[in-house]
Amino acid sequence: MQVIDTHIHLYADEYEADRKLLIDQAIKAGVQKFLLPNIDLESVAGMEALCREHPGVCIPMMGLHPCYVNKEVEEQLVEVRRLLESGTYAAVGEIGMDRHWSLEYIQQQELALRTQLIWAHEFDLPVALHTRTANDEVIAIIRDLNLPGLRGVFHCFSGSIEQAQAMIDLGFYLGIGGVITYKNAGIDRVVASIGLDRIVLETDGPYLAPVPHRGKRNQPEFLLHILEKTAEVVGVTTQQAAEITSKNARDLFRL
Repeated sequence: MQVIDTHIHLYADEYEADRKLLIDQAIKAGVQKFLLPNIDLESVAGMEALCREHPGVCIPMMGLHPCYVNKEVEEQLVEVRRLLESGTYAAVGEIGMDRHWSLEYIQQQELALRTQLIWAHEFDLPVALHTRTANDEVIAIIRDLNLPGLRGVFHCFSGSIEQAQAMIDLGFYLGIGGVITYKNAGIDRVVASIGLDRIVLETDGPYLAPVPHRGKRNQPEFLLHILEKTAEVVGVTTQQAAEITSKNARDLFRL
């Protein structure tokens, strides 16, 4: 059984002490590939070094995370554009809007999102979207831009069945992570309703560890807990869930 983690920050400092061990353990457990979202200009070097160390296993994205957008957003985007033009990336990400932590730079967040969505369309790359407390806003922006063939994943999906269907209708996938294992989160009901056709799996490590590790550092191998819960709520075997979600990831990111 093999499965793909479509969103994990393996370059993060939280993994500094035992990163290689964790990657090796996850590979032995069946996690065959890790897609690494960039967050800002400071994270690029570590992310790309890790991808060079694990070619074909660790796969980079390039983007400016909304929580790292600031008043110098135009200068930040110039460098993101340069990197997109000069490198080989599987997606434009992690991009989006975040209305949870701060609204200080919300206008700059929208500028960054719109700009990077247009670039993704230009480069024919999928996007990895961060939409914390901003599902409806991001859906509206994608509709407004009306970029034919734009595709991607609403990472760390947390929303209603209606929002999920709107995302799917736009041609997007839903990234399902550890939250599906949280009691009363409601993601299990959404996934049970929509099925696996538009689902990819992710850990979002080192954040959002699944039950039974909730509150601890999320580790790459914990993707299997997410796989098992996803299979359970849909009513298929873990093998079937692994095959379907991995095919979805390969199709979306053209792996």
